[in-house]
Amino acid sequence: MNTPKHVAIILDGNGRWAKKRGLPRNVGHTQGSRVVEKICEDAFNLGIHYLTVYAFSTENWNRPDTEVAALMKLLRNYMKTSIKRAMRNNMKVRVIGDKSALDEDLRADIAKLEEATKDNTGLQFQIAINYGSRNEMIRGIKALTKDIKAGKEEIENIDENLFANYLDTKGIPDPDLLIRTSGELRLSNFLLWQLAYTEFYFTDVLWPDFNKDELQKAIEYYNSRNRRFGKTEEQLNV
Repeated sequence: MNTPKHVAIILDGNGRWAKKRGLPRNVGHTQGSRVVEKICEDAFNLGIHYLTVYAFSTENWNRPDTEVAALMKLLRNYMKTSIKRAMRNNMKVRVIGDKSALDEDLRADIAKLEEATKDNTGLQFQIAINYGSRNEMIRGIKALTKDIKAGKEEIENIDENLFANYLDTKGIPDPDLLIRTSGELRLSNFLLWQLAYTEFYFTDVLWPDFNKDELQKAIEYYNSRNRRFGKTEEQLNV
């Protein structure tokens, strides 16, 4: 079986999972975070090198204050407890997104986690926090423009590779496979630049119910596609 090198996942359905059980939405988010930890282990054991998950979008700030506060608390707990886990599993953790909008203590915890795991050689795990692809590209354009004004770059040198170096995912290969749970069929402003040639897999399974078997189903679907040199037969015939 050909395992995708990089898998990206939109973690969807935590609230609906809780509602189906008559539980607060926050319980769904907590259960969803536990699934993330297990899927990291499963992904590595299946031969996946990069895993990127959509944890908190730029649009999520519009949710009720109580839910946003609960999500931030969950992220804080993860950042504080994950260093030992990441080191034990030789996992490199990196946060993508606009970290400037996060509270100072959370930014500090993210920096500690990234620094502690930067030399690990196991699963490369990216967590998208306060991430939106349009926001990412605008920030990248601003940074590139600033470097052009400073004489560090030339307009004539701008191409896809150069621009990619100004995105949050600099140095990370584009995803081979995108998984979205809960039956939704949209990208929700996630990795729009990076998903240009990615295979999409949508499942009705709610994220807290996602497991290794479901991940394997997604990989089997990926293998069913006729891909050559990173493109499908349809793309090659365009």
